[in-house]
Amino acid sequence: MIEVVHFQRQPGRRGFSIERLFDDLRAGMPADIRCRKYVVSQPSQGLWRRWLAIREVRHQRGAINHITGDVHFLALGLPGRNTILTVHDCGILHRYRGLPRWVLRFFWYVWPIARCRVVTAISAATRLELIELTGAPPEKVRVVYDCVSPEFIPVPAVFNRSCPRILLIGVSPNKNLERVAVALAGLTCFVELIGQPNAAQSAVFAQHQVELHPLGNCDNQAVLAAYRRCDLVLFASIHEGFGLPILEAQSTGRPVVTSNCSSMAEVAGDSACLVDPLLPASIRAGVERVINDDEYRNFLLRLGAENVRRFQPRRIAEDYAAIYREIAGSNSR
Repeated sequence: MIEVVHFQRQPGRRGFSIERLFDDLRAGMPADIRCRKYVVSQPSQGLWRRWLAIREVRHQRGAINHITGDVHFLALGLPGRNTILTVHDCGILHRYRGLPRWVLRFFWYVWPIARCRVVTAISAATRLELIELTGAPPEKVRVVYDCVSPEFIPVPAVFNRSCPRILLIGVSPNKNLERVAVALAGLTCFVELIGQPNAAQSAVFAQHQVELHPLGNCDNQAVLAAYRRCDLVLFASIHEGFGLPILEAQSTGRPVVTSNCSSMAEVAGDSACLVDPLLPASIRAGVERVINDDEYRNFLLRLGAENVRRFQPRRIAEDYAAIYREIAGSNSR
């Protein structure tokens, strides 16, 4: 039996987050892998709290240690020969310049990566970006995809062509809400948003007379309900580490319009309508095609149902298990 400790941050506000992802993966692990979850008591805030977290995990280390995401600095308190770090994105490096960016790059990526035996990235796009932006050794960084929660199941629905319910997910700058508002201007539809938009984002929707219905920070059941009552999911993000909403929508049986860049095209393949997120006209054309072309929409639904099979928890858990076995085997020699 191989013993693994999953080190996790304190849970995020959104139900289907990094923490929920690894709950699903642990449930899908093969019989020879036993995972123990350890949630760090200190929030990832400030130097002092992070230092306390590093000291804390020194007493929780296992035969194999896996930092599951967003607390990369914990690698400084764990032995490098048996520690794995999962990187979910490099988005933070795009938001800063100058000295702050250098500090983040070094302490959040370069130093933790140097301290770990293996680094996993959740998409090939994220792996390439991580290598380019941080200088991570390519041979150390491997791709292990995210999985989609088994709670997302097909829920049949009749598509409402006259006034489709469009679901948007997320309010961070990369979610591209301002261009989405322009793209939806004048379109007869009902728009729901998981998340709470800021004043500027709300103003753009109001300016273009697109009535937005924010759902705020949803728990698991509210997220599931939002997917089930929508007609299509519009996820025209500029940058993603993975793009889990694509799979959540497809697992529910909803067509997806998403971006042709970053990891989204990699995750969706030809099972979603791919658009240029920088061009509102392209986003608009994709949405209108899904609404008006029944044959194309049904084609996407069929391919979407096939696509999600690649990302089932047991399949992804086996990819991690292979890494655990490799490290356990090499350490025993």
